[in-house]
Amino acid sequence: MVLQRAPQRAIVWGYEDTFDVPILLTMNNKQYHTRSSSRSSNLLGESIWSVTLDAQTEEGPFQINVTRPLPNGTLDTILLNDVLFGDVWICSGQSNMEFPVNRMFNASIEIENSSKYPKVRLFSASQQQSAVPQEELLSIALKWSVAEPASVGSGATSAVCWLYGRMINEQLGGRPIGLIHSSWGGTDIEYWSPPEVLKDCGVTRVKSLEHKKKRKTDSNVTVILNSTVLYNAMIHPFTRMVIKGAIWYQGEQNTGYNRDKYTCTFSKMIEYWRAIWNTRTQSITDPAFPFGFVQLSTADKTGKVVGGFPWIRWHQTFDVGYVPNNVVPNVFMAVALDLRDDEGGVHPRDKLDVGYRLSRSGLAVAYGYKNITFQGPIVESLTVASDSSKVNVTYSRQVSPSIELRDPNGFEVCCAGQSVCNSTDTAWVATSASRIEGAPLTISLAVPSSCASKHIDALRYLWRETPCLFKRAAIYSTLDSNLPAPPYLHYF
Repeated sequence: MVLQRAPQRAIVWGYEDTFDVPILLTMNNKQYHTRSSSRSSNLLGESIWSVTLDAQTEEGPFQINVTRPLPNGTLDTILLNDVLFGDVWICSGQSNMEFPVNRMFNASIEIENSSKYPKVRLFSASQQQSAVPQEELLSIALKWSVAEPASVGSGATSAVCWLYGRMINEQLGGRPIGLIHSSWGGTDIEYWSPPEVLKDCGVTRVKSLEHKKKRKTDSNVTVILNSTVLYNAMIHPFTRMVIKGAIWYQGEQNTGYNRDKYTCTFSKMIEYWRAIWNTRTQSITDPAFPFGFVQLSTADKTGKVVGGFPWIRWHQTFDVGYVPNNVVPNVFMAVALDLRDDEGGVHPRDKLDVGYRLSRSGLAVAYGYKNITFQGPIVESLTVASDSSKVNVTYSRQVSPSIELRDPNGFEVCCAGQSVCNSTDTAWVATSASRIEGAPLTISLAVPSSCASKHIDALRYLWRETPCLFKRAAIYSTLDSNLPAPPYLHYF
Protein backbone atom coordinates (compact mmCIF):
# COMPACT_ATOMS: atom_id res chain seq x y z
CA MET A 1 0.00 0.00 0.00
CA VAL A 2 0.94 3.68 -0.18
CA LEU A 3 0.38 6.23 2.60
CA GLN A 4 0.64 9.98 2.11
CA ARG A 5 4.17 11.36 2.29
CA ALA A 6 5.55 14.46 3.99
CA PRO A 7 4.83 17.27 4.52
CA GLN A 8 1.48 15.68 5.34
CA ARG A 9 1.14 13.11 8.13
CA ALA A 10 -0.53 9.83 7.28
CA ILE A 11 -3.28 8.36 9.44
CA VAL A 12 -3.60 4.64 10.16
CA TRP A 13 -6.78 3.31 11.73
CA GLY A 14 -8.55 0.08 12.51
CA TYR A 15 -11.26 -1.57 14.55
CA GLU A 16 -11.42 -3.35 17.89
CA ASP A 17 -14.30 -5.46 19.19
CA THR A 18 -13.72 -4.24 22.76
CA PHE A 19 -14.03 -0.63 23.84
CA ASP A 20 -11.16 1.38 25.35
CA VAL A 21 -8.38 -1.11 24.62
CA PRO A 22 -4.71 0.00 24.44
CA ILE A 23 -3.24 -0.21 20.93
CA LEU A 24 0.47 -0.09 20.12
CA LEU A 25 1.64 0.75 16.60
CA THR A 26 5.32 0.44 15.72
CA MET A 27 6.95 1.71 12.54
CA ASN A 28 10.51 2.66 11.68
CA ASN A 29 11.68 2.09 15.27
CA LYS A 30 9.06 4.44 16.72
CA GLN A 31 6.13 3.48 18.92
CA TYR A 32 2.72 5.16 18.81
CA HIS A 33 0.27 4.55 21.66
CA THR A 34 -3.48 4.99 21.39
CA ARG A 35 -6.72 3.41 22.64
CA SER A 36 -9.82 2.18 20.89
CA SER A 37 -12.81 4.47 21.25
CA SER A 38 -15.40 4.06 23.96
CA ARG A 39 -18.36 3.75 21.58
CA SER A 40 -19.45 1.77 18.54
CA SER A 41 -18.05 3.03 15.24
CA ASN A 42 -19.41 0.60 12.63
CA LEU A 43 -22.26 -1.77 11.85
CA LEU A 44 -20.49 -4.62 13.66
CA GLY A 45 -20.50 -2.71 16.93
CA GLU A 46 -16.72 -2.32 16.92
CA SER A 47 -14.84 0.71 18.18
CA ILE A 48 -12.26 2.55 16.15
CA TRP A 49 -8.65 3.35 16.92
CA SER A 50 -6.50 5.81 15.03
CA VAL A 51 -2.84 6.83 14.92
CA THR A 52 -1.40 9.88 13.20
CA LEU A 53 2.12 9.04 12.07
CA ASP A 54 5.03 11.44 11.91
CA ALA A 55 5.53 13.03 8.49
CA GLN A 56 7.64 10.64 6.43
CA THR A 57 10.22 11.95 3.98
CA GLU A 58 11.63 8.49 3.26
CA GLU A 59 9.57 6.39 0.89
CA GLY A 60 10.32 3.02 2.52
CA PRO A 61 9.38 0.22 2.27
CA PHE A 62 8.36 0.00 5.92
CA GLN A 63 6.64 -2.55 8.10
CA ILE A 64 3.80 -1.41 10.34
CA ASN A 65 3.18 -3.57 13.42
CA VAL A 66 -0.05 -3.16 15.41
CA THR A 67 -0.63 -5.07 18.65
CA ARG A 68 -3.36 -5.31 21.28
CA PRO A 69 -3.45 -7.27 24.54
CA LEU A 70 -5.76 -10.26 24.85
CA PRO A 71 -7.50 -11.32 28.09
CA ASN A 72 -5.19 -14.35 28.40
CA GLY A 73 -2.14 -12.09 28.56
CA THR A 74 -0.90 -12.69 25.00
CA LEU A 75 -0.69 -10.14 22.20
CA ASP A 76 -2.73 -10.08 19.00
CA THR A 77 -0.63 -8.68 16.14
CA ILE A 78 -1.37 -7.29 12.68
CA LEU A 79 1.50 -6.73 10.24
CA LEU A 80 1.40 -4.44 7.22
CA ASN A 81 4.37 -5.19 4.99
CA ASP A 82 5.92 -3.29 2.09
CA VAL A 83 4.29 0.03 2.98
CA LEU A 84 5.50 2.98 0.88
CA PHE A 85 5.08 6.70 1.47
CA GLY A 86 4.22 8.76 -1.59
CA ASP A 87 1.11 10.42 -2.99
CA VAL A 88 -2.37 8.93 -2.70
CA TRP A 89 -4.96 9.67 -5.40
CA ILE A 90 -8.66 8.81 -5.44
CA CYS A 91 -10.08 7.84 -8.87
CA SER A 92 -13.87 7.95 -9.18
CA GLY A 93 -16.77 8.44 -11.57
CA GLN A 94 -18.84 6.33 -13.94
CA SER A 95 -18.06 3.90 -16.76
CA ASN A 96 -15.19 5.74 -18.44
CA MET A 97 -13.37 5.69 -15.11
CA GLU A 98 -14.44 2.11 -14.50
CA PHE A 99 -13.19 1.16 -18.01
CA PRO A 100 -10.37 -1.33 -17.34
CA VAL A 101 -6.84 -1.42 -18.66
CA ASN A 102 -7.48 -4.73 -20.39
CA ARG A 103 -10.03 -3.13 -22.76
CA MET A 104 -8.05 -0.05 -23.85
CA PHE A 105 -6.09 0.27 -27.07
CA ASN A 106 -2.60 -1.28 -26.70
CA ALA A 107 -3.74 -3.09 -23.57
CA SER A 108 -1.31 -5.98 -23.97
CA ILE A 109 1.68 -3.63 -24.14
CA GLU A 110 0.47 -1.56 -21.18
CA ILE A 111 -0.11 -4.68 -19.07
CA GLU A 112 3.20 -6.27 -20.05
CA ASN A 113 5.14 -3.12 -19.15
CA SER A 114 3.34 -2.57 -15.83
CA SER A 115 6.01 -4.41 -13.83
CA LYS A 116 8.35 -1.49 -14.62
CA TYR A 117 6.38 0.56 -12.08
CA PRO A 118 6.62 -1.37 -8.79
CA LYS A 119 6.17 1.82 -6.76
CA VAL A 120 2.69 2.31 -8.16
CA ARG A 121 0.23 0.50 -5.89
CA LEU A 122 -3.38 -0.28 -6.77
CA PHE A 123 -6.60 -0.68 -4.80
CA SER A 124 -10.18 -1.02 -6.09
CA ALA A 125 -13.41 -0.83 -4.12
CA SER A 126 -16.33 -3.10 -4.96
CA GLN A 127 -19.55 -1.61 -6.26
CA GLN A 128 -21.77 -1.24 -3.22
CA GLN A 129 -24.39 1.19 -1.99
CA SER A 130 -25.61 2.32 1.41
CA ALA A 131 -28.38 4.52 2.73
CA VAL A 132 -26.05 5.83 5.45
CA PRO A 133 -22.34 6.78 5.43
CA GLN A 134 -20.12 3.75 6.03
CA GLU A 135 -16.91 3.85 8.04
CA GLU A 136 -15.54 0.79 6.24
CA LEU A 137 -15.93 -0.59 2.73
CA LEU A 138 -18.62 -3.22 2.42
CA SER A 139 -16.37 -5.25 0.09
CA ILE A 140 -13.16 -4.95 -1.93
CA ALA A 141 -12.58 -5.72 -5.62
CA LEU A 142 -8.76 -5.51 -5.56
CA LYS A 143 -6.73 -5.44 -2.35
CA TRP A 144 -3.61 -3.29 -2.24
CA SER A 145 -1.38 -4.68 -4.98
CA VAL A 146 1.97 -3.91 -6.56
CA ALA A 147 1.65 -2.86 -10.21
CA GLU A 148 2.33 -5.96 -12.29
CA PRO A 149 0.52 -7.73 -15.15
CA ALA A 150 -1.73 -9.70 -12.79
CA SER A 151 -3.04 -6.60 -10.99
CA VAL A 152 -3.04 -4.07 -13.83
CA GLY A 153 -4.68 -6.56 -16.20
CA SER A 154 -7.12 -7.94 -13.64
CA GLY A 155 -10.18 -6.09 -14.93
CA ALA A 156 -10.51 -4.25 -11.62
CA THR A 157 -7.92 -1.59 -12.50
CA SER A 158 -9.19 1.57 -14.18
CA ALA A 159 -7.30 2.52 -17.35
CA VAL A 160 -7.52 6.28 -16.75
CA CYS A 161 -6.56 5.89 -13.09
CA TRP A 162 -3.60 3.65 -13.93
CA LEU A 163 -2.30 5.78 -16.80
CA TYR A 164 -2.54 8.97 -14.78
CA GLY A 165 -0.74 7.39 -11.84
CA ARG A 166 2.05 5.69 -13.72
CA MET A 167 2.74 8.84 -15.79
CA ILE A 168 2.89 10.94 -12.61
CA ASN A 169 5.18 8.29 -11.12
CA GLU A 170 7.51 8.58 -14.13
CA GLN A 171 7.58 12.38 -14.16
CA LEU A 172 8.28 12.55 -10.41
CA GLY A 173 11.31 10.31 -10.74
CA GLY A 174 9.67 7.14 -9.46
CA ARG A 175 7.84 8.60 -6.45
CA PRO A 176 5.43 6.04 -4.94
CA ILE A 177 1.87 6.59 -6.09
CA GLY A 178 -1.16 4.98 -4.45
CA LEU A 179 -4.22 4.71 -6.69
CA ILE A 180 -7.60 4.08 -5.05
CA HIS A 181 -10.22 3.27 -7.66
CA SER A 182 -13.90 3.58 -6.74
CA SER A 183 -16.34 3.93 -9.65
CA TRP A 184 -19.61 2.60 -11.06
CA GLY A 185 -20.80 2.85 -14.67
CA GLY A 186 -24.05 4.56 -15.59
CA THR A 187 -24.28 6.63 -12.42
CA ASP A 188 -25.35 10.23 -11.90
CA ILE A 189 -23.24 12.71 -9.96
CA GLU A 190 -26.00 12.87 -7.35
CA TYR A 191 -25.18 9.33 -6.19
CA TRP A 192 -21.58 10.36 -5.46
CA SER A 193 -22.50 13.53 -3.60
CA PRO A 194 -23.00 14.10 0.13
CA PRO A 195 -26.58 15.18 0.95
CA GLU A 196 -25.46 18.79 1.48
CA VAL A 197 -24.74 19.01 -2.26
CA LEU A 198 -28.30 18.10 -3.19
CA LYS A 199 -29.66 20.59 -0.67
CA ASP A 200 -27.44 23.45 -1.84
CA CYS A 201 -28.25 22.82 -5.51
CA GLY A 202 -31.99 22.41 -5.06
CA VAL A 203 -32.04 18.77 -6.12
CA THR A 204 -35.31 17.84 -4.49
CA ARG A 205 -35.78 14.47 -6.15
CA VAL A 206 -33.14 11.99 -7.18
CA LYS A 207 -34.25 9.33 -9.61
CA SER A 208 -33.97 5.65 -8.80
CA LEU A 209 -31.81 3.87 -11.33
CA GLU A 210 -31.86 0.17 -12.04
CA HIS A 211 -28.56 -1.50 -12.85
CA LYS A 212 -27.87 -4.99 -14.05
CA LYS A 213 -24.70 -6.06 -12.27
CA LYS A 214 -22.99 -9.38 -12.94
CA ARG A 215 -21.52 -11.30 -10.05
CA LYS A 216 -19.32 -14.36 -10.14
CA THR A 217 -21.77 -16.44 -8.15
CA ASP A 218 -24.99 -15.72 -9.99
CA SER A 219 -26.60 -14.26 -13.07
CA ASN A 220 -27.47 -10.61 -13.55
CA VAL A 221 -28.52 -8.98 -10.30
CA THR A 222 -30.77 -5.93 -10.34
CA VAL A 223 -29.43 -3.12 -8.17
CA ILE A 224 -31.48 -0.01 -7.39
CA LEU A 225 -29.48 3.18 -6.87
CA ASN A 226 -30.90 6.30 -5.28
CA SER A 227 -29.84 9.43 -3.41
CA THR A 228 -26.25 9.62 -2.07
CA VAL A 229 -25.78 5.86 -1.81
CA LEU A 230 -22.44 5.66 -3.64
CA TYR A 231 -20.87 8.47 -1.67
CA ASN A 232 -21.95 6.65 1.49
CA ALA A 233 -20.56 3.25 0.51
CA MET A 234 -17.70 3.97 -1.89
CA ILE A 235 -16.25 7.39 -0.97
CA HIS A 236 -16.97 8.08 2.71
CA PRO A 237 -14.97 5.02 3.92
CA PHE A 238 -11.82 6.59 2.43
CA THR A 239 -12.26 10.01 4.02
CA ARG A 240 -10.19 9.06 7.09
CA MET A 241 -7.23 8.54 4.78
CA VAL A 242 -4.91 11.46 4.06
CA ILE A 243 -4.73 11.97 0.29
CA LYS A 244 -2.93 14.13 -2.25
CA GLY A 245 -5.94 14.60 -4.55
CA ALA A 246 -8.66 13.08 -6.69
CA ILE A 247 -9.44 12.53 -10.37
CA TRP A 248 -12.93 12.17 -11.79
CA TYR A 249 -14.49 10.95 -15.06
CA GLN A 250 -18.27 11.28 -15.03
CA GLY A 251 -21.07 13.25 -16.63
CA GLU A 252 -22.47 11.14 -19.45
CA GLN A 253 -25.39 10.04 -17.27
CA ASN A 254 -26.24 13.64 -16.40
CA THR A 255 -26.61 14.73 -20.03
CA GLY A 256 -30.27 13.76 -19.69
CA TYR A 257 -30.80 14.31 -15.98
CA ASN A 258 -30.29 17.53 -13.99
CA ARG A 259 -28.04 18.72 -16.80
CA ASP A 260 -28.53 22.40 -16.04
CA LYS A 261 -27.74 21.84 -12.37
CA TYR A 262 -24.39 20.21 -13.14
CA THR A 263 -22.40 23.42 -12.66
CA CYS A 264 -23.72 23.51 -9.12
CA THR A 265 -23.62 19.79 -8.30
CA PHE A 266 -20.09 19.34 -9.65
CA SER A 267 -18.64 22.38 -7.90
CA LYS A 268 -20.44 21.57 -4.65
CA MET A 269 -19.40 17.91 -4.77
CA ILE A 270 -15.77 19.02 -5.00
CA GLU A 271 -16.31 21.54 -2.20
CA TYR A 272 -17.86 19.03 0.19
CA TRP A 273 -15.45 16.21 -0.64
CA ARG A 274 -12.62 18.58 0.22
CA ALA A 275 -14.25 19.79 3.42
CA ILE A 276 -15.15 16.30 4.64
CA TRP A 277 -11.69 14.89 3.90
CA ASN A 278 -10.07 17.81 5.68
CA THR A 279 -12.31 17.43 8.74
CA ARG A 280 -12.04 13.66 9.02
CA THR A 281 -8.25 13.69 8.65
CA GLN A 282 -7.79 16.22 11.47
CA SER A 283 -7.17 19.08 9.01
CA ILE A 284 -4.22 17.23 7.46
CA THR A 285 -5.65 16.68 3.97
CA ASP A 286 -5.50 19.95 2.05
CA PRO A 287 -8.93 21.68 2.26
CA ALA A 288 -8.40 22.64 -1.39
CA PHE A 289 -6.76 19.41 -2.51
CA PRO A 290 -6.12 19.11 -6.27
CA PHE A 291 -9.09 17.79 -8.21
CA GLY A 292 -8.72 16.69 -11.83
CA PHE A 293 -11.34 15.54 -14.29
CA VAL A 294 -11.72 14.31 -17.84
CA GLN A 295 -14.02 16.48 -19.93
CA LEU A 296 -16.62 14.30 -21.65
CA SER A 297 -15.41 12.50 -24.75
CA THR A 298 -17.76 11.38 -27.54
CA ALA A 299 -20.56 8.94 -28.41
CA ASP A 300 -22.53 9.82 -31.58
CA LYS A 301 -21.16 8.33 -34.82
CA THR A 302 -22.76 10.83 -37.22
CA GLY A 303 -21.15 13.99 -35.91
CA LYS A 304 -24.51 15.77 -36.22
CA VAL A 305 -26.04 15.28 -32.76
CA VAL A 306 -25.74 18.22 -30.35
CA GLY A 307 -27.53 16.73 -27.35
CA GLY A 308 -26.41 17.24 -23.78
CA PHE A 309 -22.71 16.43 -24.06
CA PRO A 310 -21.59 19.99 -24.99
CA TRP A 311 -23.50 21.44 -22.04
CA ILE A 312 -22.00 19.02 -19.54
CA ARG A 313 -18.52 19.78 -20.92
CA TRP A 314 -19.23 23.48 -20.41
CA HIS A 315 -20.65 22.95 -16.92
CA GLN A 316 -17.63 20.81 -16.01
CA THR A 317 -15.59 24.03 -16.31
CA PHE A 318 -18.19 25.85 -14.16
CA ASP A 319 -19.34 27.72 -17.29
CA VAL A 320 -15.96 29.38 -17.80
CA GLY A 321 -14.70 27.15 -20.62
CA TYR A 322 -11.37 26.19 -19.10
CA VAL A 323 -9.71 25.25 -15.84
CA PRO A 324 -8.00 26.15 -13.63
CA ASN A 325 -10.16 29.20 -12.98
CA ASN A 326 -11.27 31.28 -10.01
CA VAL A 327 -14.71 29.70 -9.61
CA VAL A 328 -13.37 26.50 -8.05
CA PRO A 329 -9.62 26.71 -7.37
CA ASN A 330 -7.02 24.00 -7.84
CA VAL A 331 -8.96 22.09 -10.51
CA PHE A 332 -7.43 20.65 -13.69
CA MET A 333 -8.72 18.71 -16.68
CA ALA A 334 -8.03 16.69 -19.80
CA VAL A 335 -9.91 17.60 -22.99
CA ALA A 336 -11.08 14.40 -24.71
CA LEU A 337 -13.68 15.43 -27.29
CA ASP A 338 -11.29 14.85 -30.22
CA LEU A 339 -10.59 11.20 -29.30
CA ARG A 340 -13.49 9.73 -31.26
CA ASP A 341 -13.83 5.94 -31.41
CA ASP A 342 -16.91 4.85 -33.35
CA GLU A 343 -16.56 1.21 -32.34
CA GLY A 344 -16.07 2.12 -28.71
CA GLY A 345 -19.02 4.53 -28.74
CA VAL A 346 -19.42 6.30 -25.41
CA HIS A 347 -16.33 4.42 -24.17
CA PRO A 348 -13.49 5.49 -26.47
CA ARG A 349 -10.62 3.05 -26.12
CA ASP A 350 -7.83 5.59 -26.54
CA LYS A 351 -7.18 6.13 -22.86
CA LEU A 352 -3.45 6.70 -23.37
CA ASP A 353 -4.00 10.24 -24.66
CA VAL A 354 -6.45 10.89 -21.82
CA GLY A 355 -3.86 9.78 -19.28
CA TYR A 356 -1.19 11.92 -20.94
CA ARG A 357 -3.33 15.06 -21.01
CA LEU A 358 -4.59 14.60 -17.46
CA SER A 359 -1.13 13.89 -16.06
CA ARG A 360 0.28 17.01 -17.76
CA SER A 361 -2.46 19.06 -16.10
CA GLY A 362 -1.85 17.33 -12.78
CA LEU A 363 1.86 18.08 -12.90
CA ALA A 364 1.13 21.76 -13.52
CA VAL A 365 -1.69 22.26 -11.02
CA ALA A 366 -1.16 19.63 -8.31
CA TYR A 367 2.63 19.63 -8.36
CA GLY A 368 3.36 23.20 -9.41
CA TYR A 369 5.45 22.46 -12.49
CA LYS A 370 6.03 25.83 -14.17
CA ASN A 371 7.66 25.05 -17.50
CA ILE A 372 5.14 22.52 -18.73
CA THR A 373 2.53 22.84 -21.45
CA PHE A 374 -0.72 21.39 -20.16
CA GLN A 375 -3.52 23.35 -21.84
CA GLY A 376 -4.73 23.77 -25.37
CA PRO A 377 -5.27 27.34 -26.62
CA ILE A 378 -7.71 29.50 -24.62
CA VAL A 379 -9.82 32.25 -26.23
CA GLU A 380 -8.77 35.70 -25.07
CA SER A 381 -10.92 38.02 -27.19
CA LEU A 382 -13.45 38.20 -30.02
CA THR A 383 -13.90 40.96 -32.60
CA VAL A 384 -16.92 41.19 -34.91
CA ALA A 385 -16.65 43.11 -38.19
CA SER A 386 -18.99 46.09 -38.54
CA ASP A 387 -20.96 44.31 -41.26
CA SER A 388 -20.91 41.00 -39.35
CA SER A 389 -19.16 39.30 -42.25
CA LYS A 390 -16.25 38.13 -40.10
CA VAL A 391 -15.43 37.27 -36.53
CA ASN A 392 -11.81 37.29 -35.42
CA VAL A 393 -10.89 34.95 -32.57
CA THR A 394 -7.68 35.66 -30.65
CA TYR A 395 -6.11 33.16 -28.26
CA SER A 396 -4.13 33.85 -25.12
CA ARG A 397 -0.37 34.29 -25.45
CA GLN A 398 0.01 33.12 -21.85
CA VAL A 399 -1.00 29.61 -22.92
CA SER A 400 0.78 29.33 -26.27
CA PRO A 401 2.82 31.73 -28.45
CA SER A 402 0.91 30.52 -31.50
CA ILE A 403 -1.85 28.16 -32.51
CA GLU A 404 -2.25 25.41 -35.06
CA LEU A 405 -5.32 25.59 -37.30
CA ARG A 406 -5.73 21.92 -38.13
CA ASP A 407 -9.22 22.08 -39.63
CA PRO A 408 -11.39 25.04 -40.73
CA ASN A 409 -14.57 23.55 -39.28
CA GLY A 410 -16.03 23.56 -35.79
CA PHE A 411 -17.06 27.20 -35.24
CA GLU A 412 -20.71 28.33 -35.45
CA VAL A 413 -22.49 31.65 -35.02
CA CYS A 414 -26.10 32.52 -34.28
CA CYS A 415 -27.91 35.72 -35.25
CA ALA A 416 -31.50 34.82 -34.30
CA GLY A 417 -31.58 36.46 -30.87
CA GLN A 418 -30.09 35.13 -27.65
CA SER A 419 -33.20 33.32 -26.46
CA VAL A 420 -33.49 31.45 -29.76
CA CYS A 421 -29.76 30.77 -29.87
CA ASN A 422 -29.92 29.32 -26.38
CA SER A 423 -32.83 27.01 -27.13
CA THR A 424 -32.67 26.08 -30.82
CA ASP A 425 -29.68 24.30 -32.32
CA THR A 426 -30.98 24.76 -35.87
CA ALA A 427 -30.54 28.53 -35.50
CA TRP A 428 -26.76 28.12 -35.55
CA VAL A 429 -24.81 28.32 -38.81
CA ALA A 430 -21.33 27.01 -39.55
CA THR A 431 -18.41 29.29 -40.33
CA SER A 432 -15.08 28.60 -41.98
CA ALA A 433 -11.85 29.45 -40.17
CA SER A 434 -8.67 30.75 -41.79
CA ARG A 435 -5.33 32.11 -40.64
CA ILE A 436 -4.49 35.81 -40.63
CA GLU A 437 -1.01 36.48 -41.95
CA GLY A 438 1.27 37.90 -39.28
CA ALA A 439 -1.15 37.06 -36.46
CA PRO A 440 -0.01 33.75 -34.93
CA LEU A 441 -2.74 33.78 -32.30
CA THR A 442 -5.73 34.95 -34.34
CA ILE A 443 -8.04 33.24 -36.81
CA SER A 444 -10.77 34.75 -38.94
CA LEU A 445 -14.22 33.18 -39.25
CA ALA A 446 -16.12 33.82 -42.48
CA VAL A 447 -19.76 34.34 -41.52
CA PRO A 448 -22.38 32.92 -43.95
CA SER A 449 -24.60 35.32 -45.85
CA SER A 450 -27.60 34.29 -43.75
CA CYS A 451 -26.06 36.19 -40.83
CA ALA A 452 -24.24 38.92 -42.75
CA SER A 453 -25.39 42.44 -41.86
CA LYS A 454 -27.28 41.05 -38.86
CA HIS A 455 -26.30 41.29 -35.22
CA ILE A 456 -24.31 38.24 -34.24
CA ASP A 457 -25.64 37.11 -30.89
CA ALA A 458 -23.43 34.16 -30.05
CA LEU A 459 -20.49 32.01 -31.07
CA ARG A 460 -19.70 28.43 -30.13
CA TYR A 461 -16.91 25.95 -30.88
CA LEU A 462 -17.04 22.13 -31.07
CA TRP A 463 -20.64 22.15 -29.84
CA ARG A 464 -21.49 18.59 -30.85
CA GLU A 465 -21.61 15.26 -29.04
CA THR A 466 -18.89 14.08 -31.45
CA PRO A 467 -17.55 17.28 -33.02
CA CYS A 468 -14.65 16.08 -35.16
CA LEU A 469 -12.68 13.16 -36.52
CA PHE A 470 -9.92 11.62 -34.41
CA LYS A 471 -7.50 14.39 -33.41
CA ARG A 472 -8.95 16.66 -36.11
CA ALA A 473 -10.37 19.50 -34.05
CA ALA A 474 -9.77 22.96 -35.46
CA ILE A 475 -7.37 24.43 -32.91
CA TYR A 476 -4.34 22.86 -31.21
CA SER A 477 -1.33 24.12 -29.31
CA THR A 478 1.90 24.54 -31.26
CA LEU A 479 3.91 23.82 -28.11
CA ASP A 480 2.27 20.39 -27.78
CA SER A 481 0.33 19.15 -30.79
CA ASN A 482 -1.58 16.70 -28.57
CA LEU A 483 -3.39 19.47 -26.69
CA PRO A 484 -6.61 20.74 -28.33
CA ALA A 485 -8.46 23.91 -27.46
CA PRO A 486 -11.49 23.15 -25.26
CA PRO A 487 -15.06 23.77 -26.46
CA TYR A 488 -16.22 27.34 -26.21
CA LEU A 489 -19.44 29.36 -25.90
CA HIS A 490 -19.87 33.13 -25.93
CA TYR A 491 -22.90 35.42 -26.03
CA PHE A 492 -22.21 38.93 -27.34
